[in-house]
Amino acid sequence: MRASRFFVSTLKEAPSDAEIVSHKLMLRAGMIKRLGSGIYNYMPMGLRVIRKVEGIVREEMDRAGAIELLMPLVQPAELWQETGRWDKMGPELLRLKDRHGRDFALQPTSEEVVTDIARSEIRSYRQLPINFYHIQTKFRDERRPRFGLMRGREFTMKDAYSFDRDAEGLKHSYQLMVDAYTRIFTRFGLKFRAVAADNGAIGGSGSQEFHVIADTGEDALVYCPTSDYAANIEAAEALAPAAPRAQPAQALVKAATPGKERCEDVAALLGVPLVRTVKSIVLSVERDEGTREIWLLLLRGDHELNEVKAGKLPGIGPFRFASDSEIVEHFGCKPGYLGPIGTAKPVKLIADRSVVAMSDFVCGANDEGFHYTGANWGRDLPEAEVADIRNVVSGDPSPDGKGVLEIQRGIEVGHVFQLGTRYSEDMRATYLDEKGQPQLMQMGCYGIGITRILGAAIEQNYDGKGIIWPASIAPFQVVLCPMGYDRSAAVKDATDALYASLQAAGVDVVLDDRGERPGVMFADWELIGVPHRVVVGERGLKDGMLEYQGRRDEVATQVPPGSMVEFLQARLVA
Repeated sequence: MRASRFFVSTLKEAPSDAEIVSHKLMLRAGMIKRLGSGIYNYMPMGLRVIRKVEGIVREEMDRAGAIELLMPLVQPAELWQETGRWDKMGPELLRLKDRHGRDFALQPTSEEVVTDIARSEIRSYRQLPINFYHIQTKFRDERRPRFGLMRGREFTMKDAYSFDRDAEGLKHSYQLMVDAYTRIFTRFGLKFRAVAADNGAIGGSGSQEFHVIADTGEDALVYCPTSDYAANIEAAEALAPAAPRAQPAQALVKAATPGKERCEDVAALLGVPLVRTVKSIVLSVERDEGTREIWLLLLRGDHELNEVKAGKLPGIGPFRFASDSEIVEHFGCKPGYLGPIGTAKPVKLIADRSVVAMSDFVCGANDEGFHYTGANWGRDLPEAEVADIRNVVSGDPSPDGKGVLEIQRGIEVGHVFQLGTRYSEDMRATYLDEKGQPQLMQMGCYGIGITRILGAAIEQNYDGKGIIWPASIAPFQVVLCPMGYDRSAAVKDATDALYASLQAAGVDVVLDDRGERPGVMFADWELIGVPHRVVVGERGLKDGMLEYQGRRDEVATQVPPGSMVEFLQARLVA
């Protein structure tokens, strides 16, 4: 590719609404252009990266035995209504009507459509297992689109769906996809981690997320450095304290704590460690016929509520955080001084594992300006129902018993699910087994955020000059920067010869023949992030040398023209 025949459109400054590094750099490098909130044009430079990502994904999906098809962006509401997701998805699912008033969805994913294909086309156990995948535009009407391609409304995703005879077959198909994803992200040249995850709105049983490691990641990843344990913080188990609860040693005292509503402030005022305090989280839980029930969740003062875990408490159902009026009605007090002792009305009490192990603790007294000290289970309040409802923290014991936990940030770019019969049961997707009896198909689904990979890769690979693409997904692998291409016959001839040799060797190379000054050329390609650069100049040619510099290299390397192709091939393999 010659730069003069391509479209290079760089900016010195990012637009003011660009928020994170990848968003700023992709706009400056001319890879995307904003069209609307969370909607972008993929410009030629960015599209080249997308096609590289898609190519690797296709190769590994095909290698794993998956079969490509293409499902439509617009999907009939009837299919979504069969599974109940038409209502469950909420406003994130963009709904529309055709001219006849029929309802449709702009798909965020394709479980319903692929299950409809399976129930129509698969009749016999002999046709199983099978795995269909496609790479297609998706749309999710995010409440607050942000961070460029990281959390946009329109995006491209690879989603695959496996169908098996039984649970054992599903586990095998699932592992094939885990292995394929591991190869895919390895080929991308990214540092990544696979972690156990919550299934969320997709449903099903087990799942794993694949995260690109980056300090700017939205997700907290929990792992044990001395074992293979890894999980998203939403799914990481917080074990109960190993030591038994100590016997009460203090009397229950109502202490004045005027204006101290936070555990940190209460602990400082009373001169006790934060770990001796208990915080109260009040939830309003929806019941039948619009009635509501108040739940009180207790956490240690230094811990945070895990809402995903709370949402899985037996019998909890849909919930929200209680309003001030609901709190006053049930506790007789405004927030900041709430506790489990002496509530105005009965509440459902759940205590975290760490809280039930505490004795002589500090909690709210349900009286503005007061907290109890020396509170104890069994003596001052009944034993509570116990559950794991908190986020783990660094230093917690690993659930596998092989060390302690650490936390790092990551960007979710892939997710694999064991769905089981979640969709096949709702949509009656069955096959006939060896005895001629109908059986529900066991399903799995597997997604990769194609366009999100671009943002994640940049968040992991950049410097003050711009993007640093891994060679496998860079828009170009090598850029040739001739000094005076339009003025020096020697430079032009040497550059053209090297360009032709690299193309013949299968190297994805761009020749900057725009006639720009060296500083402009270098700045553009460093911003764009091409990983390998060769400078051709008259002075170097007189000395029998070309100048090579990798995007991460601090100094250039002199290489003879006749050796440059072999030299670059070795760098690309490395």
